[in-house]
Amino acid sequence: MVEKYRFLRHTADAKFQAFGTTLEEAFINAALATASLMWDLEKIEKKIEHRVEVKGKDLKQLLMGFLEEIIYLLDSKMFLLSSPENLRIGKKGSLYVLKALLKGDKYSEKYEIHGDVKAITYNEMEIEQNARFMVQVVVDV
Repeated sequence: MVEKYRFLRHTADAKFQAFGTTLEEAFINAALATASLMWDLEKIEKKIEHRVEVKGKDLKQLLMGFLEEIIYLLDSKMFLLSSPENLRIGKKGSLYVLKALLKGDKYSEKYEIHGDVKAITYNEMEIEQNARFMVQVVVDV
């Protein structure tokens, strides 16, 4: 099985690297890593869909905006992400644009939230392409 993401040692916050054969896959796996800090992804049913569109002046701003969308949907709509799907990254003028379909369910007593991601940070954020794509993110927990 190909590694989707891994958590790294970090003093106060959570730090992870997410991988993909495409940039889109690496972004999807970063979203899964972020959500997995807060709930068990396997247990969340795919009952609700949210379409998201995020813009950024560069890929780091795009990644930050995308991951912040997970926190925003939790805070505003009690939405628990199960899987990001149909994620596309393109350019529109000078901006990067990400569109995705987020599937999951509304929080209820059948789900357990075991962590809290307060914010996504630019601290130590990296986006690299070698044999495959790697994104590194530090989140404030």
